Amino acid sequence: MATPSLASQPDLSLRTPGPPLAHKPGRATLTLFFGLLLAGLAYTFWSLKQDVSASGTVVTTVTPFLLLGLALLIALGFEFVNGFHDTANAVATVIYTHSLPASVAVVWSGLCNFLGVLLSSGAVAFGIIALLPVELILQVGSSAGFAMVFALLLAAIIWNLGTWWLGLPASSSHTLIGSIIGVGVANALMHGRDGTSGVDWAQASKVGYALLFSPLIGFACAALLLLVLRAMVKRRELYQAPEGQTPPPWWIRGVLILTCTGVSFAHGSNDGQKGMGLIMLILVGTLPMAYALNKTMPNEQALQFSAVAEVTRQALVRAAPAPAPADPRQVLTAFVATPKASPELLPALAALTGMIGEEVKGYGSLKRVPAEAMANVRNDMYLASEAIRQIDKHQLARYDADTARHVQLFKRQLDDATRYIPLWVKVAVAIALGLGTMVGWRRIVVTVGEKIGKTHLSYAQGASAEVVAMCTIGAADMFGLPVSTTHVLSSGVAGTMVANGSGIQRKTLVNLLMAWVLTLPAAMLLAGCLYWLLNQVL
Repeated sequence: MATPSLASQPDLSLRTPGPPLAHKPGRATLTLFFGLLLAGLAYTFWSLKQDVSASGTVVTTVTPFLLLGLALLIALGFEFVNGFHDTANAVATVIYTHSLPASVAVVWSGLCNFLGVLLSSGAVAFGIIALLPVELILQVGSSAGFAMVFALLLAAIIWNLGTWWLGLPASSSHTLIGSIIGVGVANALMHGRDGTSGVDWAQASKVGYALLFSPLIGFACAALLLLVLRAMVKRRELYQAPEGQTPPPWWIRGVLILTCTGVSFAHGSNDGQKGMGLIMLILVGTLPMAYALNKTMPNEQALQFSAVAEVTRQALVRAAPAPAPADPRQVLTAFVATPKASPELLPALAALTGMIGEEVKGYGSLKRVPAEAMANVRNDMYLASEAIRQIDKHQLARYDADTARHVQLFKRQLDDATRYIPLWVKVAVAIALGLGTMVGWRRIVVTVGEKIGKTHLSYAQGASAEVVAMCTIGAADMFGLPVSTTHVLSSGVAGTMVANGSGIQRKTLVNLLMAWVLTLPAAMLLAGCLYWLLNQVL
């Protein structure tokens, strides 16, 4: 007689055999892979050389370039690992429904990830940077700045590799956010402050809610979509496991391939931006003369910038007619670290606004800012923009609608001057993420395709989970929110299993929940320890 413990387990002998996943890449595939890898590296270093030459920088030591090369390799390595860690989210359903062979699916997914990165908006990239401690961003070229970037990237890579090795579809977004918070807390504790002061918790909460609710949305919406599909489309074969290696009907196959394409594109557009934001921090820290300011801004826009700065300064002076502090930068730096209203706040912002306007007006164009002043001008702009953001978010200033309009217009111009991503950075990240999708995908594909539900994934289940994942991630990208592709898709598959009455494998569900719960604190602890250690070394 069967024991109760055995009765709750799936009868794996009744499973339809899974798709062939042991296909070795052919010579043409390997040639394409390494050709793209070498082309990407060559294009990256050629672009760096061109940008440095155009900035008029005289190279006197190779140390910054060695640090830059190491940092870029680690950042692109993170995107590569992110690629093969998250590939399963897009390809598991088309592989397990026999809509595409595994080799074709991963190459197609890699191409769509590549295009998603190239066509991304950049909003998520700077949303990630907003989580970092402002004092570290302002000194990103220092040893503390390099320790910050190295610590959070290495922590994310280590955790991603560990969960990939165990076949757990953990979230790369979750990991990176945890690493950033860990560095912020460690930095605050190392400077004798309360650990909670090292992170913008309002921004972290916004990101945290997106990471928390997106899997629940994926679960509920995928289950609901499957039920709607069952009510509207009365074709039994859509809700049963595929027989042998038979592909689905042409129209459902088209839907599955389309949704695989959409999830891959959305993943590239959302996840690729995280690496781009960190690479820009690295470039600003090591080569400020080339990357601190957006030199593509037209000269006439620079003149308009000066005029807007002066109008904004006058409006702020009218709003708070008090003497400017002796050092407005110090006042604003302390404010953005711990946002609190003070009588000196608006006078300091007005003074710094006037200084920025005079600097840009004196040079006549961002292109003419000398190399030795480039980092200081950018820091002033970033500090003013962050101060305006914090004042607006916490509602710490009361000024009229006209003043508010000038302040926001000035902030947009500050962001245009400092928040930009060169094309070659997008291309480098796109190649790293795209190539990453083509390797190491098998472990997590098996988990998503075989170990979540107790039965083989049906055509309708795969289509429902993919449609919901594509729409959720695409919407998050529009709003600049980093969500977990992994959690959305795997929870969507689980939702369809429940809605279909297939059941869920308890062991896999527990493992997924453990990875979901532990990723954030583990990444925080790992990044915080690495940050402290690297600070001692550097």
